[in-house]
Amino acid sequence: MTHSNISHNTLEEIRDGLLPDYNTSNEPVELRGYGRNIKQMVDHCMEIEDRAERTACAMSIIKTMDRVRQMGYSQNTLWDHLYCISGYKLDIDYPNGYVPKKLSNLKDSCGKVEYRLNKPRYRHYGNNIVTAINEAIATEDENARHKLIGMIANQMKRCYVLFNKDTVTDNKIFDDLYELSGQKINIKDGELKLIDAQAVLDATNPQAKQQAKPQQSSKKKKKKK
Repeated sequence: MTHSNISHNTLEEIRDGLLPDYNTSNEPVELRGYGRNIKQMVDHCMEIEDRAERTACAMSIIKTMDRVRQMGYSQNTLWDHLYCISGYKLDIDYPNGYVPKKLSNLKDSCGKVEYRLNKPRYRHYGNNIVTAINEAIATEDENARHKLIGMIANQMKRCYVLFNKDTVTDNKIFDDLYELSGQKINIKDGELKLIDAQAVLDATNPQAKQQAKPQQSSKKKKKKK
């Protein structure tokens, strides 16, 4: 509803506080994680004329901010945040002569967080599988290498089944392993027997397996009759 569509009476009711005050009509809040209620407390604190009373009010707000966020911030960090919420205008006696920092200074002191850019070819296998495959390729001992490849292939089958909730053939796993290894691990048909896909599904849904047992037993009883 646009401003032109709002009746004159409605505007008066909003101004008189008879209708809800929506945040979209208010000024933006710095450090929104603390919420608008903290902002209103800070605004009230700044209106207190007596400096000692204003300082005591700020102390109470700091305790409330600590309970709201529950992030384990240090007291100095909370004072920095309070100073920021006030628009860097809060004039009080800060504890132990502390001088709060502006948020811009806090940002400059934080290093940039680097995100991992390596994306696996098949997400359901994950990066750990690729790491294990590279380890298997680098393993010189033939027996140890064969055991490691078997463990990797079985884990790949578990990941595939759990991700897709469907059965998969061993050859499909071998083809994916061949591709992920850069064509360095080639398991031929019949060389390795992997875990049963249905067993993996049953293990993830034991209730369905238990419900199937009574049905089988009831069918047997009917045959006896």
